[in-house]
Amino acid sequence: MAELTVQNLGGIVVNVAQGQTVLAALQAAGLDWMHACGAKGRCTSCRMIVLDGAENIAPDTAPETRFRNNGRLKPSERLTCQAQLTGPVTCRVPNQTKLPHMTYSS
Repeated sequence: MAELTVQNLGGIVVNVAQGQTVLAALQAAGLDWMHACGAKGRCTSCRMIVLDGAENIAPDTAPETRFRNNGRLKPSERLTCQAQLTGPVTCRVPNQTKLPHMTYSS
């Protein structure tokens, strides 16, 4: 089991099981996270900014590669609906996808 720390959500730590996507783990922990396409890898609304531990994320999936190639996903970003962890990762919620009912730190 790997740990995801979301820095701007009070440093909350979420356990991500092997083979589980980051988004599924966030939802299982009861956290709301933007995901407009229903976790199908068809948009970038669920992206996270990876601050530390990028080497602990499985390689880009086909949707992530497509978005990265057309400039819609930055090198430091991953899609939570696609990313699977192999070790500890620290991330942030991007300003563009923050939910209005959630409390974020700076």
